Amino acid sequence: MPWKVTTPMMLRQEFVQLAETQTVPLSELCRRFGISRKTGYKVLARVQAQGPTGLADRSRQPHTSPAQTPAPLERALVALRQAHPAWGARKLRARLTALGQSRVPAASTITRILHRHGLIGAPARPPGPWRRFEAPVPNALWQMDFKGRVATLAGWGYPLTLLDDHSRYNLSLQILADQQRAGVQATLTASFRQYGLPDGLLVDNGSPWGHADTLWTRLTVWLVRVGSRVWHSRPYHPQTLGKDERFHRTLETELLGIQQWRDPAHCQVACDRWRSVYNTERPHEALGFAVPASRYRPSLRAFPEPLPPIVYPAGLAVRKVQSGGHCSFQGYGFTLPQAFTGCAIALRPTGCDGVYDVLFCHQEITQLNLRECYKV
Repeated sequence: MPWKVTTPMMLRQEFVQLAETQTVPLSELCRRFGISRKTGYKVLARVQAQGPTGLADRSRQPHTSPAQTPAPLERALVALRQAHPAWGARKLRARLTALGQSRVPAASTITRILHRHGLIGAPARPPGPWRRFEAPVPNALWQMDFKGRVATLAGWGYPLTLLDDHSRYNLSLQILADQQRAGVQATLTASFRQYGLPDGLLVDNGSPWGHADTLWTRLTVWLVRVGSRVWHSRPYHPQTLGKDERFHRTLETELLGIQQWRDPAHCQVACDRWRSVYNTERPHEALGFAVPASRYRPSLRAFPEPLPPIVYPAGLAVRKVQSGGHCSFQGYGFTLPQAFTGCAIALRPTGCDGVYDVLFCHQEITQLNLRECYKV
């Protein structure tokens, strides 16, 4: 995976946050983070004994020490706003409360303070009139998309984002060299290994998860093969991926659009730091000003390594898709997207004469009407 830059402090923080949910056994969580159980227990013991400062390397001070640097509330508010220029009064108030500040003023008072210090910018765009669907639990649905491209002095980078629909937790923010399948699949594999599998992924209709003539590509076939489902947004309706689109707007406002980048690696370092703030510090208005990490839990379904064999229920007709996507059944020929070449598919009767559901693993990929097929 290109330009992956993550500090030990950030990894330890995320490990502790996920371990506290007790969703998966600690041994499984340690395996996903690539550490031994002994190391995992040591990190948790340090946090229990020392609090958040136990996550830092022994030879360095923690990134923030609010208890050691007390200051008047107004100075703290101004410093927080300067660190996060895109945060409004309500977000700042929620964050100050979360940081343990007592007698935090009302949002209107905070607005006056920001005006007094010249820290008020243009008003935010009002929300759209539609009501967005929300998945009922973490990992029921992830949203994935590219945020266009970002310019650097050394060339273009392509930010790929992965967001949990229920919690708004950002599972991955990677600056890739292109928008091809290899980089996307490597990013997804790393996320699956760390967080487990989602029940489904929502993507748009563009490359690499769709083409003009088909929504089945090598990438979407692989996603179903590892045990997830794939849904595509409605064409020309970006609001279907509304949470990820909103995340992109926040990313642009708070990071990508306010700095010049030397190269994609420079941008990746900043994205890794910003992602940690977004997940664990930045109050989210849609969550009642909680942080996404407070609602996220890792998946109970581990990434399958190696992939298990494909097994269909007894009674279904199983066929192997030949070169070019060609397949035959009961003397009739039909064609599937070429991404299924070499795969075993199954045909399930629908109850309507001559009409069958075509299945790949656990997902229905199309419906076949023998009356519309050609004789072989």
